[in-house]
Amino acid sequence: MPSSLSSRYAGLDGLRAVAVLLVVLSHLFPAGFLHSGFVGVDVFFVISGFLITSLLLRERESSGRIALGAFWARRARRLLPALALVVTASASAAWLVGGDVLLGLGRQVLGAVTFSSNWLALSGGGSYFSAAHPELLRNLWSLAVEEQFYVLWPLLLPLALLLPRAPRIAVALALAALSAGGAVAVQAGGGSLTRAYYGTDTHAFGLLIGVALAFALDRRGRVSGATSPGRSSGSPGRAVTAAGAAALIALVLVAAWPGGAALFPAIPFAASVLTAIVIAVAVRPGSPLGPALDVAPFRWIGERSYGIYLWHWPVVVLLGQAATGRFTDASIPAGVGVAALVVTVVASALSYRLVEQPIRRLGFRGALRTLGAGLGGAPARRFSALTVLAAGAIVVGGTTAAVAAAPPVSSSEAAVAAGAKALADAAGTTAERAPAQISTPAPSDAAPPQASASPAPSATPRTGPDDEPLPPPAATVAGARITAVGDSVMLASAEGLLDRLPGIQIDAEVSRSMGAGREIVDALAAQSALRDYVAVGLGTNGPVDAEALQAIYDDLGAHRTLVLVNAYAPRDWIPGVNADLAAFAASHPRVVVADWSQAIAPHLDDLAGDEIHPGPTGGGIYAGTLASAVDAVENQRAQVAHQVALVRWASDRAFTTAPE
Repeated sequence: MPSSLSSRYAGLDGLRAVAVLLVVLSHLFPAGFLHSGFVGVDVFFVISGFLITSLLLRERESSGRIALGAFWARRARRLLPALALVVTASASAAWLVGGDVLLGLGRQVLGAVTFSSNWLALSGGGSYFSAAHPELLRNLWSLAVEEQFYVLWPLLLPLALLLPRAPRIAVALALAALSAGGAVAVQAGGGSLTRAYYGTDTHAFGLLIGVALAFALDRRGRVSGATSPGRSSGSPGRAVTAAGAAALIALVLVAAWPGGAALFPAIPFAASVLTAIVIAVAVRPGSPLGPALDVAPFRWIGERSYGIYLWHWPVVVLLGQAATGRFTDASIPAGVGVAALVVTVVASALSYRLVEQPIRRLGFRGALRTLGAGLGGAPARRFSALTVLAAGAIVVGGTTAAVAAAPPVSSSEAAVAAGAKALADAAGTTAERAPAQISTPAPSDAAPPQASASPAPSATPRTGPDDEPLPPPAATVAGARITAVGDSVMLASAEGLLDRLPGIQIDAEVSRSMGAGREIVDALAAQSALRDYVAVGLGTNGPVDAEALQAIYDDLGAHRTLVLVNAYAPRDWIPGVNADLAAFAASHPRVVVADWSQAIAPHLDDLAGDEIHPGPTGGGIYAGTLASAVDAVENQRAQVAHQVALVRWASDRAFTTAPE
């Protein structure tokens, strides 16, 4: 932010508005076109790198030194009031809402206080790209990166200034490239996308590109006041202005790029470069791009962009949890998104006027003196001061209560743990292994069990008068005839499966893919331990591996039935998974689909907060879906056998009664 030393830089408020709109609209309306709207954060990074460096350079030029204490005090006055309000108000509201929104809240509050949200999130297993757990303060990771920059960069800038201007620019750009390269190396070395995305070291390239731009424009009459109102030193050519406008349009197109998360750091790096081009053109003397960006609505949003960014995420999490009992950022109802947008704008406007601006103008001490004077002033002022103190006490107390009430695990983790315990109890063992890896033991006998609660098709058919075959009774397949291999959804349903299908053989594990399922079925087939029906539920964690699925089918041989349990989850690959499973079943004999997706869709309240893992009732629905699919196959076979028997009986009767 420009200090009292400077006038505003043309276009930056408007560009902030663009940045915050990209982020907020992509978060509140995930089904919209801004698939990679998270690049708005990178726009903020470039603006911050450029602006902070420019202000420090101008201060050094005007006074011959950089007053670190005054710089950090200005940053604190700008950042801390809104941050403290958002954290305490959101935490207090989360205490009232309850549920998974409280998960990990103590760590998140600590990260906000210590400017280390990104690193604490990594240490706690958090993920920016995960929709599973509604982290209330997830968006503070980027603020932590900027705050770390504000602390370190003023200390390092004097060293950079020892270099001539051109080498200084080259070093900043080289460091930006090194940061992006580090992000690539982290992922190539087996590190997670979240580690690369959250890491200050691997996501500093936007800040450094902004730094390089400030160095490049550090000429007399350019950054040093060239954008002040009334100053003119010639207008940029139309080609330059067109380049800036094209870069702005390209920035929005990058934000709309599908699957941008998988292309980190390429997509954010491209957005950072485009942002630098827009800034370079907008701040040129006489450029029409700067004023065009700073039109009144965009300038209003840009001035409040910090508060809008802070408020939007906890607001949508809380509204989603309160409205539906759960929150997943991949499936936010449109009504919740609209309501969150309205609340965000109102809250940020009030915060800007009543909290942020007074403290920026008066300072912390001045604001406290004003509050103290209000307590001893006229009744109206005293009432206002007491209201402020009471509100502060309430949100601090609410934050404390929320941190104390935070559950140790999420509802989905609890559901999976309950399933693992049910398997361990059924096996008669203590859960000494990791809960997500417990399965009922495979039978040791060479031949699979053939127990059934009703006659199998090969049983002697019932007959009526004249030995006419009677329709078979409804068949119910026993669990002892079923092998089930699945992921965490099946694991969470284990108790329901064991209740509905006693004796079922279950091998389920968290984050299991179709490829891992292939290895398990291979091993069971080698041990002759596969049963009559093999249920496979492995579609939750990614697209279907067609080769692995075919190998599972081949392992079953000609006398077993493959039951494919399809998937339900707020993930973009689920429709493709279910379509692939249905197509495989349609093109292969002895394969059927257990339609878990259709069965659970009317009963989302029976899922955990992530809308993926079933609770106790949902586990019963899962078990019923599998049992119905297996029973349908058994009954169909019995009906076919009955029809064959009828044909034989009719033929025998016709030949027996024919005249000689």
